[in-house]
Amino acid sequence: MGELVQTLVSGIAVGSSYALMGLAMVIIYKTSEVINFAQGEMALLSVFLTYMVLEYYHFPFYVAFPSALAFALLLGFFLEFAVLRRAKEPNVLGMIIITIGLEMILMGFVSWKFGAEPKTMRFPLSPYDSLSLGEIFVSSLEALTFVVALTLMTVLFLFLRYSKLGIAMKATQQNKMAARLMGIRTNRILMITWGISSLVGCTAGLLIAPTIMQPYMMWDPMLKGFAAAVLGGMTSLPGSVFGAYIIGVVENLFGGYVSIEFKSAVAFFIIVLVLCIKPSGLFARHYVKKV
Repeated sequence: MGELVQTLVSGIAVGSSYALMGLAMVIIYKTSEVINFAQGEMALLSVFLTYMVLEYYHFPFYVAFPSALAFALLLGFFLEFAVLRRAKEPNVLGMIIITIGLEMILMGFVSWKFGAEPKTMRFPLSPYDSLSLGEIFVSSLEALTFVVALTLMTVLFLFLRYSKLGIAMKATQQNKMAARLMGIRTNRILMITWGISSLVGCTAGLLIAPTIMQPYMMWDPMLKGFAAAVLGGMTSLPGSVFGAYIIGVVENLFGGYVSIEFKSAVAFFIIVLVLCIKPSGLFARHYVKKV
């Protein structure tokens, strides 16, 4: 029984990093209906610049981490303004292909600049410090990631539901032309959305970096975050978070009791299953457009 509970807790802890990436992808999708496959590499670049500031220039954490978040925000602004907005006659498929291209460019830049060998980045909390809850053990970093994921979900949910900017983002997603006619600066809204999404992704990257830091470190969390968003619903912030915890728990159970080699495929099996049974996701409403 204790082993099962430990497996469940570990799955929730792992799911927290997936939840942050899922949140970042849902924010962009809710506004533009574009799946951003460059999400992980945007975070990757911010994390490696944080590493450079900490290790090369020896700045303290309270300078390096806020600087990384500010850089991530500006990076999101820049990519939307300089790349996505310049696409002529864009459609959803074309925009997705552009994000895949950005993913390859950013990963290639990080590999060229910092090399492919693993790095070790200093962090205020050690990933090896454990908190004991009876027979259950959780690392302090996993606990922090769990708290950050739930906090960000709550803040973003309230922001999108009640703030003027959040309502404008929702209006832009529902009908861009009508939102523009109502006086909403849709291009500015999209740029802000990319900035916020990049900031959330950077937060995930900073929490993942103490355990693994190399050019491919964000590939798995990004794919699992996408799977979580599909499972919970690409337009549902709470859905993406709970979807991430479901995936984390299921793959941990599968790895512990069936096959550790095959556990990474569980998330993608879940994607196929959900798309076949409930394409809108578990927590999102399904709308049918009539023309």
